[in-house]
Amino acid sequence: MFVNIIFGKYISNMFPLFDFTLQINGFPIKKAQAELRKIITLSEKEYEVFLEHKITEIVNFHLQNNTFYQEITGLKSFGNWIELPILNKKNLQKPLSERLSKGYTSKNTYINKTSGSSGDPFVFAKDKFSHALTWASNVYRFGWFNINFNSSYQARFYGIPLNFIGNKKERFKDFLSNRFRFPIFDLSDVVLEGFLQKFKTKKFDYINGYTSSIVLFAKFLKKKNIVLKTICPSLKVCVVTSEMLFEDDKILLEKQFGIPIVNEYGASELDLIAFENREGEYQINSETLFVEIVDEENNVLPYGKEGRIVITSLYNKAHPFIRYDIGDIGILDEKSTLKKPILKKLIGRTNDIALLPSGKKSPGLTFYYVTKSIIEDDGNVKEFVIKQTKIDTFEIEYVSETELDLAQIKKIEEAIALYLEKGLLFLFNRKDTLERSNRGKLKQFNCLL
Repeated sequence: MFVNIIFGKYISNMFPLFDFTLQINGFPIKKAQAELRKIITLSEKEYEVFLEHKITEIVNFHLQNNTFYQEITGLKSFGNWIELPILNKKNLQKPLSERLSKGYTSKNTYINKTSGSSGDPFVFAKDKFSHALTWASNVYRFGWFNINFNSSYQARFYGIPLNFIGNKKERFKDFLSNRFRFPIFDLSDVVLEGFLQKFKTKKFDYINGYTSSIVLFAKFLKKKNIVLKTICPSLKVCVVTSEMLFEDDKILLEKQFGIPIVNEYGASELDLIAFENREGEYQINSETLFVEIVDEENNVLPYGKEGRIVITSLYNKAHPFIRYDIGDIGILDEKSTLKKPILKKLIGRTNDIALLPSGKKSPGLTFYYVTKSIIEDDGNVKEFVIKQTKIDTFEIEYVSETELDLAQIKKIEEAIALYLEKGLLFLFNRKDTLERSNRGKLKQFNCLL
């Protein structure tokens, strides 16, 4: 294994192994990168023409070649954009073979499945050029921070399959992608100490992975009074993904890592959706996606208004993702343009809404955010999640060195009453570890009603 790692590092520095691996598997990365460069150089006016052309092209393609999309729209030709139905994940929970476009099969497309974090998992497909564009988009944005997928060494905080074949397959992909994986199912101090030793001996260029796991590692470093950059000087940037990044956690990461912290928002069935640029803006990927914000009646909202995030994949011909409700709530910044939309705020998932006794609906992350500001003041609590079990009852599961005392509990209850409403019941349950998904994600709020 040691020889393989050294050989892999040597090869990646001499030869574009990442690009070659995509190309040999039928994903035309060079063609995709050329297409991406062409879009990036368009002026704002030229982009408007490009977007109108791509929307018309992709809708007409699926109306002519995809029986599933023909049936769900009831249309034979494309006329008015806002008359197109908004797809949701339940629409897509049928056999993939029934959703593929003419000429596409499981053998000539990229097949994967969603994580199921929304509660509605499904299998999806991308044509090979579309999937190559996904990677080209990733390469381009990571390049903003001087990361090169062919040569930069990644410290990867992700889950990994625990069965033998799945584990070996993922490890081989890590080898080809020039990354070292830190499995995140056990994040005890003993394990985190092992992580720290790896950073002392390996020349990592960047960190990438789930927010909650990386934040937990930063808390461990804080306790030991260590800034990661001082023991791993090669580090350039940390990119967090898949879970909410709160402002105080970002400050903690910046302080304990000593490098820029970049927020990423993506979906496996689509692409990288938004990526924090060097100006600190959460910039939408407008090269391969078209993003809208809509209200409960599916009306398109202006910039600055909060609503459901609806996304169109401009290139995927194998499977229609046209006006697809991803299940998240957000706001596009007032300064957005068609070519450069800015995600002002990502609020959370539509199924993470707390229903309160008064009839009020509140984003579940409100509970998490208010509680977080109190519960972690002294560094005792490492992680916690909130579950709504009844209309007036919430369970807080937490991992800590010592149990929460009555004063802390009272402070939390008072804050919730102030920000939301009075009369809510909270049950506190201290645990050794918190339950994560089979991919290692930590769901911070969950409504079980």
